[in-house]
Amino acid sequence: MQLTALSWNLFHGRDFPPDPALFSRRSRLLGTSERGATHVQLNRELLAEFATVLAGAEWDIALLQECPPRWWAPLAAACDAEPHGALTSRNSLAPLRALLARRNPDLLAAAEGGSNLTLARPAAFSAATHAAIGGLSRSGTPRTIFERRELTIHRGRPERRAMAFTRLAAAGGGPRLCVANLHATNDRPRMAREDVLRAAAAATEWAGESPLVFGGDLNLRPAESPAVFAELRDRFGLAAPTGPDAIDHLLARGLDTVAPPRPWPPERRELRVDGLALRLSDHAPVEARFADGGRR
Repeated sequence: MQLTALSWNLFHGRDFPPDPALFSRRSRLLGTSERGATHVQLNRELLAEFATVLAGAEWDIALLQECPPRWWAPLAAACDAEPHGALTSRNSLAPLRALLARRNPDLLAAAEGGSNLTLARPAAFSAATHAAIGGLSRSGTPRTIFERRELTIHRGRPERRAMAFTRLAAAGGGPRLCVANLHATNDRPRMAREDVLRAAAAATEWAGESPLVFGGDLNLRPAESPAVFAELRDRFGLAAPTGPDAIDHLLARGLDTVAPPRPWPPERRELRVDGLALRLSDHAPVEARFADGGRR
């Protein structure tokens, strides 16, 4: 079995052009768009655009962070995938927050509320295993997710953080694949280290002998926090990070790495709008390919 994993922080569904001048006060306060020489800054609802990029990419599992919870179902439908979402913070009064976010995403920003969303595409898994875990989902597609768990990895200030743990079917009747999707505390390395190690301890315990993909926005750079990545490797068997300066990672245990995690180039997350480039999110997706047990 081979599978492609993707991790992407969606920036709460917002765009992020490379020209800082496009983030004008006028745009943020009035909800208007700004145009530059090469890029546009739209400041509007971008669900369709994110769905287009995700649906058009080749992956079997996607680990998404800073995903608006109201996007769970439409993203899953667009990608022909089964979802598992875990709420993080700022999700009270969700209908009101959603209404405001649709009108002016940049003004509300992270205040809309966030989540970690894991998507699994059934095409990567065998029909025999689908039958073993319960046949079809409510939408009529083969069921891929066998188990859903959530863990709060940080409580209190600055905000709640959570991990979504998902146990999936496996191709060819092999062991069920597990996925741990998290977003650690930002701008506080000590808290981020605690978040990540707490998540790793739970994820490896819950996975047992099954292969595990552990990733997301860890908010830790290996060059600045080598000890925590050494502990992830030596204590939990999770390797290897994306790169020395990366904060988005796809680590694995019990899987062979076919293609190591690498960030997409900027143009892969861009769409054309009236002749200009629309760059989605302030994070580049990270992609890796793994194989289980030598079966290719």
